[in-house]
Amino acid sequence: MSFKSYAETPSSAVRMATGQSVLIDPSSRRGDTCLEVLEGVARVYCPCEETEGMTLAFLQSGDQLRTDRLCSEGVCVEALTALCFVSDAETSVELGGYDAVNEWTLQLLRIRHLGNAEQRLQALFALLVNRLGRRCGDWCQLPFRLTHERIGELIGSTRVTSTRLISRLRTADLLKASSGDPTLSLSPDFIESSPLTV
Repeated sequence: MSFKSYAETPSSAVRMATGQSVLIDPSSRRGDTCLEVLEGVARVYCPCEETEGMTLAFLQSGDQLRTDRLCSEGVCVEALTALCFVSDAETSVELGGYDAVNEWTLQLLRIRHLGNAEQRLQALFALLVNRLGRRCGDWCQLPFRLTHERIGELIGSTRVTSTRLISRLRTADLLKASSGDPTLSLSPDFIESSPLTV
């Protein structure tokens, strides 16, 4: 896993290209600041050896990552789309105790406890579309794609199982992923019939 270490507090916004990751080191952070996403979608994941790559949350414009609550090894932020963030934002009082990372972690944990991999995959796609996607005509669209391996990690299955399930969705015309297009399209009926409500 490759990422740049990001320990210094910047004086301006940080821009990252899709696929880049940075390590947010908590030892150099002030307790009253946070990382705030200005544009794009990011995946927050754990760099610890035991849980390397484990997804904790997805963040979008306006979401904050409180740096006073990071584990001693920090967290990594991966740009799923072109990303712009500031890491010296003041913690927003307006959020009234809402913590995007805690909320995402709770929702991902709920998905992992569903009975079978098909239900977990459907609930994952519904969560992602409802939080980060949009309706485009006859389809719901995510602005990014996840690898089959990453989907397996998120739903508690193997890459092979994820690939098999996604292939079934394509065959049933519930999922479209055109070659060269960074977006993913999903059937609204598939999303709306999710076993979990968001």
